[in-house]
Amino acid sequence: MESLRIAASHRPPLLLPSPHQLRRRHIAAVPLSLPHTSLSLSSHHHHHHRFAPTPFRRRIPPLLASQTPNPEADSPAPAGAKLAPLLVSLAVGLAVRFLAPRPPEVSPQAWQLLSIFLSTIAGLVLGPLPVGAWAFLGLTAAVATHTLPFAAAFSAFTNEVIWLIVISFFFARGFVKTGLGDRIATYFVKWLGGSTLGLSYGLTISEAFISPAMPSTTARAGGVFLPIIKSLSLSAGSKPNHPSSRKLGSYLVMSQFQAAGNSSALFLTAAAQNLLCLKLAEELGIIVANPWVAWFKAASLPAIASLLATPYLLYKIFPPETKDTPDAPALAAEKLERMGPVTKNEWVMIGTMLLAVSLWVFGDAIGVSSVVAAMLGLSILLLLGVLDWDDCLNEKSAWDTLAWFAVLVGMAGQLTNLGIVSWMSSCVAKLLESFSLSWPAAFCVLEASYFLIHYLFASQTGHVGALYSAFLAMHVAAGVPRVLSALALAFNTNLFGALTHYSSGQAAVYFGAGYLELPDVFRMGFVTALINILIWGVVGTFWWKLLGLY
Repeated sequence: MESLRIAASHRPPLLLPSPHQLRRRHIAAVPLSLPHTSLSLSSHHHHHHRFAPTPFRRRIPPLLASQTPNPEADSPAPAGAKLAPLLVSLAVGLAVRFLAPRPPEVSPQAWQLLSIFLSTIAGLVLGPLPVGAWAFLGLTAAVATHTLPFAAAFSAFTNEVIWLIVISFFFARGFVKTGLGDRIATYFVKWLGGSTLGLSYGLTISEAFISPAMPSTTARAGGVFLPIIKSLSLSAGSKPNHPSSRKLGSYLVMSQFQAAGNSSALFLTAAAQNLLCLKLAEELGIIVANPWVAWFKAASLPAIASLLATPYLLYKIFPPETKDTPDAPALAAEKLERMGPVTKNEWVMIGTMLLAVSLWVFGDAIGVSSVVAAMLGLSILLLLGVLDWDDCLNEKSAWDTLAWFAVLVGMAGQLTNLGIVSWMSSCVAKLLESFSLSWPAAFCVLEASYFLIHYLFASQTGHVGALYSAFLAMHVAAGVPRVLSALALAFNTNLFGALTHYSSGQAAVYFGAGYLELPDVFRMGFVTALINILIWGVVGTFWWKLLGLY
């Protein structure tokens, strides 16, 4: 069986100081059989994409975008911190510590921790070092200066939500390794792929279908959907980095890219940042009861409305040249035939994810927490050989997230304990009172600000770590209902993932495929963002009132 190896590159330079996520990304090679009508692999060779036959059964590299050396140079990138971002990041903390006057109601320990925290956040944005390394430096500074005792500094490493995120990365790897995600998406192509619009709906619905059990938008993009879109486009004569890209590939990539945020917002476990948001809300004393069900109920109507609207609206404003794809269902059927019957490992994966999702939904009633449900699922996958321990060790993104987010959550929790958050909230409340804003007006202003600031970020989880707690505190200070504030900001975090070609991991995946022009990404990203805001604002307002969130 021939296989397709895709290496999606993020080559164009960015317009702002870049964290490590902005560097060139390579997507894990994922086996995908080309239909027999595709041109030979060598005929599509381009400097953006290298194709090479690979064995179907092999160890899969990490799913998410990873840092790689400069593509233009054979020599490795210079080691160590980047000097300018390093100096700016340190200057932020030092200025707060030694130049800014400390308010009398804030203790010296709290002020010093705030300066270290702000320096850490500045480093996440500017990227003097990879995120995990910079977070470790911040943790070291907090312990070395006796700002925090060792136990308090490392307390978040035992946090249940963070370990749930780590295990969710392993589930995503299982979906790709077994080929289950690919099979599910191919079935939807077979059922709905008779036209270009139907094809787009098939891919969009299949992503929403697998998202609660595959909690990484980037993994879904690079491990499942981009290879399928690439194969379908090539078979229709739509090539990357070529005028023919507008025939089919550009529309399918753009539609999948823009709809992915709504799939991630639909379920609590559909994206890592969702779990992070609720954990940070918990640090501020906002507890969402039965979180998986509460999240789905609040997100369901606006997310489904946006999911159904996005492919059609893009079909009108960013139309493909090819309107009908009569061969797609036949090609999908042929691919499913080549894949053969569902394998034992796929059945194990299906059963395990049904068990995990059931426990996430009903676990509170029987005393099984979300992380215990995930641990049981992972244990089954390891016992039955669907995953081995090397798969877990090689999932670098999981361990990186554990390191840096545990540091941020730990610091944020200590800032709350030391009174910094309550002091900031009172300051914001006084400022908003001076403008005489009602809470709905303050809600709209804060949500819009949180959304637009993402133009300065290259990571959704980085944005959450830097700003979610502060904006949530502002919402509460302005009188916005607490649970509504926590959920709305979390939904918002998913919707800005398609603003630019650097706004998220999946953005780099889809842009690197070579089917999208940079001006189109910015233009369609902004237009689709306005459409999403309108749908979520109108539908959400009525739906959340009906649910009693305000």
